[in-house]
Amino acid sequence: MAAIKILDKHFEISIPAETIQKRIKELATEVNTDLAEKDVVFLVILNGAFMFASDLYKSINLECKISFLKLASYQGTTSSGEVKQLIGLNEVIKDKTVVIVEDIVDTGHTLKSIFNQLGGFEPAEIKIASLLFKPESFQYDYKIDYLGFSIPNDFIVGYGLDYDGYGRNLESIYTITNQ
Repeated sequence: MAAIKILDKHFEISIPAETIQKRIKELATEVNTDLAEKDVVFLVILNGAFMFASDLYKSINLECKISFLKLASYQGTTSSGEVKQLIGLNEVIKDKTVVIVEDIVDTGHTLKSIFNQLGGFEPAEIKIASLLFKPESFQYDYKIDYLGFSIPNDFIVGYGLDYDGYGRNLESIYTITNQ
């Protein structure tokens, strides 16, 4: 589908499913090479990153663990600017390599909150894997170690990302065409 409607908004395809899957395989190869011989825990940020994490994790060839952290900062089509922890960390990460798996990094507020929370758990290192990145919105200097795509500062849905809870199930990523 080249164009879709979700609730009261219209969207056009911006990243097709095939392109997403190809890039995820490339990222998995990078992760497998870079983190070989390390004790790795993937920390997936819910809800949005579940599809990316699932496809990425299936291509990871390391002995590793996966855990989930749920944070919220969006309301409708804009970031509230306030990150709330809803479900906490339940893995021991002391002296481990933690890979934060995000669907999208825009302002960086969520990453800041996660880094602040993880610091006290003494991980050996923290890496970031994000399917999407909005450099125009980014307000911090965190390095995204494994990046799928840089995108403009537009509202998007699909492949785990939503508009008021809808659209997460789409295989492709769509950009809003009307506000």
